[in-house]
Amino acid sequence: MRAKGGIRPPFWLALLLSVPVCAGALVSFLVGEPVKHASVVASQLEDTERSYRRPLAHDPETLDPARITDVYSRSVANQIFDGLVYFDATVNVGPALAEFWRSSRDNLTWTFNLRKNVKFHHGRELVADDVVFSLIRLLDPKTGSSVSELFMNVRGAREFADGKAKTVSGLVALDRHTVRISLNAVHSAFVSLLAVGQAKILPRDIVEARGDAFGVQPIGTGPFRFLRWDRGKELVLTANPTYFQAPPKLSRLVFRIFPGDQRHAMDDEFRRGNLEDAPIPPGADRARLAKDPAHVYVKRPMNSVRFYGFNTRIKPLNDRRVRQAISHAIDRETIIQDVYPGQYVLANGVIPPTMLGYNRALAGYSYDPARARELLAQAGYPGGRGLGPLVIWSSVKRDDILREHELIRKSLATVGVPVEIRYLTDWPTFSKMIDEGELPIFLYAWYADVPDPDNFLGWLFHSRGPRNFFGYRNAEVDRLLMGARTAGDVQLRVDQYRKAEQLILEDAPIVPIFHHTYERLFQTYVRNVEVSGLGDAYIPFRKIWLERAR
Repeated sequence: MRAKGGIRPPFWLALLLSVPVCAGALVSFLVGEPVKHASVVASQLEDTERSYRRPLAHDPETLDPARITDVYSRSVANQIFDGLVYFDATVNVGPALAEFWRSSRDNLTWTFNLRKNVKFHHGRELVADDVVFSLIRLLDPKTGSSVSELFMNVRGAREFADGKAKTVSGLVALDRHTVRISLNAVHSAFVSLLAVGQAKILPRDIVEARGDAFGVQPIGTGPFRFLRWDRGKELVLTANPTYFQAPPKLSRLVFRIFPGDQRHAMDDEFRRGNLEDAPIPPGADRARLAKDPAHVYVKRPMNSVRFYGFNTRIKPLNDRRVRQAISHAIDRETIIQDVYPGQYVLANGVIPPTMLGYNRALAGYSYDPARARELLAQAGYPGGRGLGPLVIWSSVKRDDILREHELIRKSLATVGVPVEIRYLTDWPTFSKMIDEGELPIFLYAWYADVPDPDNFLGWLFHSRGPRNFFGYRNAEVDRLLMGARTAGDVQLRVDQYRKAEQLILEDAPIVPIFHHTYERLFQTYVRNVEVSGLGDAYIPFRKIWLERAR
């Protein structure tokens, strides 16, 4: 079911993997283990054969959905929790904890009917009060949710957040299984917002009892239950046998952690048979990978943009001419051709080619050292004199990243800009430093939570956007983004988003480098993988099974 006023994206892809069996049975599992009972041995062997092991590039910051800001946390939490709605394989909104919903004629009042007899992992039934509690918690400044601003359109939300009201008047439990949400203004993608990773429904009693510890001891309604987390090593989930959409076919989901995104180490473990999937290692021959029958190679477009962000609150980056100069000085095409051949799509703007509002006419910043020098001189830094070294931070230190940074260093040196590059592979610390405005220039990738342009432009560049890391402010951009958010006409929305994107590029709070493609290797015995344009964090592992040869 699609909610009224939603936008159907023009192009999305899903992948269903179904390939011949070629892996052997795990016959070595029982070696050296005492056999107490045949049924116990059979159960242990079955659990091992039904365990899915996958790499995670960093430890999650938290498993508390409301406080998630990174893809690593979301990849895990999406398996533990459910929202009222979810994104299906074609990135349309489908029913999850809400069995169905309806809106008033003016699209300002939405009523959600919950499924009955849905149980949290600790055994209690989900009720409407949990929904109201979870959504109010998103809005509570004490929670510090990165998406609270997205839900300020709910009636009474602003008053609650400002401490002028004790509750949110627009969030009401009508009975045990019915929730009403009232809005101040029409939002074209409102129901889609309820599918974001932060808007999961939590058990009120457990959250209130555990407080901040809920982020490391999570309980949800999802297809997998939290078992343990050994930081820097692995995070283990087990199947929820009472899941309302049928129990997962996997017995366990094991996230093995490779801090700093160690792609070569991941690939080694994959080829040894110790992982069921893995990303493509740097320098891989993709043509060979596509033909190799020893695995399944998946490549699909994604809703993402990879960029270098500027902290516009500090000198000299508060001068847009300096930011524009850096943008012209970086040879982005050479980076993609030399470091990432055949992998990514050059990003001239922010909105990816797969999304509504993508503007093919955007020229972006050409590689133009002469223009960069002119801009630096206009800003009072002729030949780069007086700038001092600009510090670029990265949370990843792979070989390909090092080559990319060397090209950037050389490009900026050509126009007289000295660069120092620092690496911090502890993701939670890196992310916190960005949030607190401590990093002047930083490498970052944004993956869509919602298949809508607002998830890129509104979230990142509205002055009150939940992920505006840059301290960026432009009143006209704010006006255009708010107009697009509430416009009922699709073409009007597109026009406003394109105008906003053009202004953002002129202000240059970021240097867009490329749009990601989803690339991954899967073992040949993995079945029924669905990959949408939202990427890895939204794969429904409850649908996957393993079919090894015996």
